[in-house]
Amino acid sequence: MASRLILRIQEKFTRLTSSEQKIANVLMENQGLVETHTATELASLAGVSKATTARFFRSLGYSDFEEVRIQAREERNSRAPYGRFEPRKETASLGRTLSEHLELEQRNLSRTFEEMRSDLLPEITAVLQSAPRIWFLGFGDEYGIARLGRTLFTRLRHGVHQIEGSGQDWAAELSMTGPRDVLILLSFEPRPRLLPTLLAHARTTRMRIITISDHAYAAQAQRFSDFVLPCHIASYGILPTHATMMSMLRLLALSYLGQNPEAVSQRIATLDAINDELDLSE
Repeated sequence: MASRLILRIQEKFTRLTSSEQKIANVLMENQGLVETHTATELASLAGVSKATTARFFRSLGYSDFEEVRIQAREERNSRAPYGRFEPRKETASLGRTLSEHLELEQRNLSRTFEEMRSDLLPEITAVLQSAPRIWFLGFGDEYGIARLGRTLFTRLRHGVHQIEGSGQDWAAELSMTGPRDVLILLSFEPRPRLLPTLLAHARTTRMRIITISDHAYAAQAQRFSDFVLPCHIASYGILPTHATMMSMLRLLALSYLGQNPEAVSQRIATLDAINDELDLSE
């Protein structure tokens, strides 16, 4: 399970020195070492100096190694078996208390990212970086999330689009896709009958497919996806939650930014200059 330490390492990995990356690799292989080994022992395992180890943790935003150990112990102690959430009988606005809502959303987020494979994020980022174009696809409620994803990545790079089927003209949009393009599929229930046909076209076109879905769909998504990112979406059964899906999109965007800081900075500067020229901002 990916801890907060591992998530920080993945976000900042490309900005670490080669010596710091040695420590990062050791911890990504066994994050439990922070509880069982001293800073000196970690340095020895990575083949670097103790000073480099101290600098490594400061680069991640920690004051010292002890803060890392305290965080690891807190995470271990806070983990509990994940079962179906049963709301307590309390009178509140809209039938649920704020604490119940917050607890359920936190459980979904925590379990989603704790169970995420730590090696997936760098691989996915590399695929996104090399893609000629990135396409977002979502139906129903996920249509709006796909638009959010397109907006996020448009700020980071060129060639970002959304497959919308405007006016049912799917052919015109699909004709613009090509090999090595990436399709980011955002999919919760219910799924349209058109989806398998669109995915078959994507595979025939040799697009890479990244699917962000609920756990119930994950096994099926593995059949056609290069990467699957399952989300915990436990809810009260009336309205679906998209908190984990939106957070997953933001994580992908931040990872892309972390590995392409100069290109993204130039992109944002270009967009800002155009906005100034158009006088769109107050």
